[in-house]
Amino acid sequence: MTTAETSTRRAAKDAVLAGAVDAARAVLESETEPGQVGQHLGFTLDGERLGTHSFECLMPGYSGWHWIATVARAPRSRTATVCETGLLPGEGALLASAWLPWAERLAPGDLGPTDRLPYDPDDPRLVPGVVPSGDPEVDRVAIHELGLDRERIMTGEAIDAAATRWYEGVHGPTSTGARAADADCATCGFIIPLAGPLGTLFGVCANEWSPDDGKVVSFDHGCGAHSETDVARTGHDWEQAEPLIDELDLEVVSTESPAE
Repeated sequence: MTTAETSTRRAAKDAVLAGAVDAARAVLESETEPGQVGQHLGFTLDGERLGTHSFECLMPGYSGWHWIATVARAPRSRTATVCETGLLPGEGALLASAWLPWAERLAPGDLGPTDRLPYDPDDPRLVPGVVPSGDPEVDRVAIHELGLDRERIMTGEAIDAAATRWYEGVHGPTSTGARAADADCATCGFIIPLAGPLGTLFGVCANEWSPDDGKVVSFDHGCGAHSETDVARTGHDWEQAEPLIDELDLEVVSTESPAE
């Protein structure tokens, strides 16, 4: 039998540590509120002259958790010493969600007007932009027509995702206002088409009377402020008669003060 096997057998029979239930309970009760340490759940031998006692946790809100007290002893000692305590979750314990860094758990709509996002050099939505080549024709198309003269520009997939998000949102053709409109934005005089690939489907509303003023809308969106629509004219609820002047009826008005 090897030395390691001998040590394992000795540890498995460490009655001193296994019997230190009262000592472990006493330390736990001294560190918790009264009535929070329940029945003894068992003992685990963690190594030579080192083990852990477990106790039921009765603290409100911690169902499925258990208290632990780690005990140890010196060689040939018949006294166990509690060297660590703690509270651990068991099966079925209620746990908080796994922690995520702020940059990973941030969702669209969370950013406030004065907040700033950290720079992401590996943003999958972006690719390097176009550097002026010196060729007038190439630069005219890439820079002046397509607007690609930036350090990074959106990928085709990112543009498609944005178009889908806008089209299916409140500024697309399925919103309540769009369904009730008499005409769509494509025929409105206040629509300013976007440049680039999104210009075939979207524009910016420039009508100050529209609820979509300053927002990107799809050409098949619509609202009640369309430049070419009007409200049907209706008559008055009642007709006002011409004023009637009776020149033959005189009303005598006294200008004297009444007698005191």
